[in-house]
Parts: sequence; C-alpha cells; structure tokens
Amino acid sequence: MAPPVRLIKKYPNRRLYDTKTSTYITLADVKQLVLEQEEFQVIDAKAGEDLTRQILLQIILEEESGGMPMFSAQMLAQIIRFYGNAMQGMMGNYLEKNIKTFIDMQKRLQEQSRQMYGGNPMLSADAWNEFVRMQGPAIQGLMGSYLEQSANAFMEMQQQLQQQTRNLFGNFPFPGFPGGGSRQAGETRTPQSPANDSNKNKDDEGKS
Repeated sequence: MAPPVRLIKKYPNRRLYDTKTSTYITLADVKQLVLEQEEFQVIDAKAGEDLTRQILLQIILEEESGGMPMFSAQMLAQIIRFYGNAMQGMMGNYLEKNIKTFIDMQKRLQEQSRQMYGGNPMLSADAWNEFVRMQGPAIQGLMGSYLEQSANAFMEMQQQLQQQTRNLFGNFPFPGFPGGGSRQAGETRTPQSPANDSNKNKDDEGKS
C-alpha cells in the first residue's frame, strides 16, 4: 500500500505545522519534501481548504527571486496571456507532458552516469553536475531536437483543429467566418436537394 499523504496545516499566523513530526516547519522544509519526492498536502487549519498549490507557487516565487531564475520575463508574460484563453487547458496539459518527458530523459541520463561512476546508486550532486557538464553539448542537442519535434506536432494539431472548426461551422451563416455569413441579414433559404432543384427547373421550362 502507498504511504499516507503527509499532512501539513497552515495556521492564521502563517505558520506551517507538520502533523507527522508534530513540529512547526518553514517553507524551506516544504521545499526539501518536494526535493525528496515525498507526497504531502497543505490545508488551512481553520477552513480545511487545500493550499498545496499556493505553497508550491510561493516556493517557485522564492526560487525565481534568487540568482538563477528559470523563467524569463517574456515567458512569464506568455503564460499570463494563456489565462482565460480558449487554449488554457490544452496548454497546461501540453506543458505538463513536456515536463514529464524531460524528467524521463533526466532519469535515463542519471542511469548512464551511474554506469560511468561505478554504478553507485547514491550519486553526489558534484558527480551529477560533472556528468552534465561533460555531456552538455549532447544534452542540448537532444533537447533541441525533441523541442523542435514537439513544436511541429503542436502546430500540426493546431492546424487540424482549425480545419475541423471550418468543417463544423463553415456552412453556418456566421458573419466574418470563412464560408459563412455571405447572405444578407434576414435572408432565409429553405434547404433543397439537387434532385428537387433539377425537377423545379424542368417544371419552369414546361410552363414557359
């Protein structure tokens, strides 16, 4: 059975209480739990509201305020623009899958580094950093190739969605939409099959 999720309570005085150790902890301690890949949940001690995402965002903000931020101002602006956008949910899923793929690649590299350093299962940070430094160009090339393929796949998906949208709404009289809105406002037309149109033309010729 999976171990129970570690419960951390946040009190009105902004203090965090770890119910597993029965001690108050800091945001740095929560970050350490993340690094150790321990499952936890932060809840409001009074209202019972889940505050896990809020705490994780605080950790990211502190890291980004340090000397080596991960996100540029341009990238953060692009992320903000996706909020409220029709593609918001899709973009979140897209980023999550890309990060998961990146983590999988990192695990493979770590396995290679263990082989190089004698199969030691507990590599030190210095050994891992040295391996990354030595393999830097190869890693960058691998990531560049993957990101290019990912971007091309995303563009193809976007084009398919656009085509499906045209096929779905192209026959509706939406003004300004390609294939629609060509008739005047208030003008109606009763759908008729080509066979009915042909018979109607023959009748008109007979009457004349």
